[in-house]
Amino acid sequence: MRIVSLGLSFLFILAAVACIVFGCMSTWVWFFGLIPTGFFAGVAIWDLRQKHHSILRNYPLLGHLRFFAESIRPEIMQYFVEQDEQGRPYTRTERSAVYERAKNVEDVKPFGTQLDVYNDEYEFLAHSIAPKPLSTEPFRIDIGGSQCSKPYSSSLLNISAMSFGALSPNALMALNKGAAKGGFFHDTGEGGVSPYHKKYGGDLVWEIGTGYFGCRKDDGSFDVDTFAEQAVSDQIKMVEIKVSQGAKAGHGGVLPGSKVDAEIARTRGIPIGKDCISPAYHSAFSTPIELLEFVQVLREKSGGKPAGFKLCIGKPSEFLAICKAMIETEILPDFIVVDGGEGGTGAGPIEFLNHMGSPLTEGLLFVQNALVGSNLRDKLKIGCSAKITNAFGMASRMAIGADWCNAARAFMFSVGCIQAQRCHTNTCPVGVATQDAKLFKGLVVEDKAERVYHYHNNTMDALAEVVAASGLNHPTEFTPDFMYRRVNPTCVRSYSDIYDFLEPGQLLDGGGDALWQKYWNRASSKSFTHAS
Repeated sequence: MRIVSLGLSFLFILAAVACIVFGCMSTWVWFFGLIPTGFFAGVAIWDLRQKHHSILRNYPLLGHLRFFAESIRPEIMQYFVEQDEQGRPYTRTERSAVYERAKNVEDVKPFGTQLDVYNDEYEFLAHSIAPKPLSTEPFRIDIGGSQCSKPYSSSLLNISAMSFGALSPNALMALNKGAAKGGFFHDTGEGGVSPYHKKYGGDLVWEIGTGYFGCRKDDGSFDVDTFAEQAVSDQIKMVEIKVSQGAKAGHGGVLPGSKVDAEIARTRGIPIGKDCISPAYHSAFSTPIELLEFVQVLREKSGGKPAGFKLCIGKPSEFLAICKAMIETEILPDFIVVDGGEGGTGAGPIEFLNHMGSPLTEGLLFVQNALVGSNLRDKLKIGCSAKITNAFGMASRMAIGADWCNAARAFMFSVGCIQAQRCHTNTCPVGVATQDAKLFKGLVVEDKAERVYHYHNNTMDALAEVVAASGLNHPTEFTPDFMYRRVNPTCVRSYSDIYDFLEPGQLLDGGGDALWQKYWNRASSKSFTHAS
């Protein structure tokens, strides 16, 4: 299609030039041909030179058909739930809201809610009849426990993990430049710290996955010296171990050798042109205690920066085993990021995408309860990620334990993603998820960086309004009592009534219901495997 677009543009430009030439050399009748050819040639040239629409830069002339189709679509269609090829729902309302905020367009809507408020599982936030003044200070939290010497002041909304190789150079530069301007962090993903993460100086969280890209030996194992050389960079603010990800929990990955060019090979520390394997499991640790010892190594070798891990909750006893290991070793991560099973990825087996790993609400509730019940909650911070796009999504997660939120899909929308679902084919039409220079050059870094900044800034402004309307001073004051859900057509309950919450130290005292005690008794700090 791109070849057709470029070919058609070239033909109109050539035809316009021919009309001028023949008009001058032959008869003036040829100049009438300039009316259609000159118009389309002018549009094609404008498309190729403008910097705001990646589709028009990559698909001149024909790209307008997409925008025309959108303009004549009945507006009510934006509220339909559309599904991707794996059947996962995602509403156009949410996607449109991200686009509007990224473009710094007013996103208020007339005529009230368009949602079915009597539908089962409809959720809403309880406001206060005594709202507080709107906060004028940006919401931030300090991440870093007693074992950390360089705590980090983080925004409450940040860019979730997306690797170089998965995203294009221009997409990464736009994300990082926007993060630098907005004062929020950019998670590198497990593909290593690339030059495109570094160029604009935005705060980075270095994610270390099972492939140890950027800090690995030739055999694929972790190289502590190589890690230390990079981790001391001032731009790297925290280090995160990717234990598992919600999009394909418990699954590894392969980057085909055909995509491993010199630049990706250099960034990841792998051979050029050979398949890049991300194992399903880590070789640097195999037990809960070893995981925490690895956290300690990363914290020390990075110069005392916050170190933690990200995981999608699977078997309950395995996370409780980590809690037991924290108690026994007294080694504490500075943070834990809970990734929901509904999280996105470029490609993965359908069974893993739809049926592996706990959804974010369930996973976050479990981690919150486990840490509270083992008297660890006040010693570390909890982040979360999975389909969070707006202030309501942030508030609802913070009400059940999250200290901050990460977003991937929403920030991809802000740099131009249209959900073409070609992430794994290297043919992304807007240049976001591709390494094809002919496509990603259509993504103009300066323009999209502004959209990244505006999306974050406008969403945080919306969060400030939600906080004030709830009668609070800071989002960390949200509790389960603020969130309500319709559980059936005639019954509404708050989160505090729907979910059970453990008391501090309850697991240590032998309390909690029989199910919690069963999981707790199964957990062993020396093994991730069930004790019974």
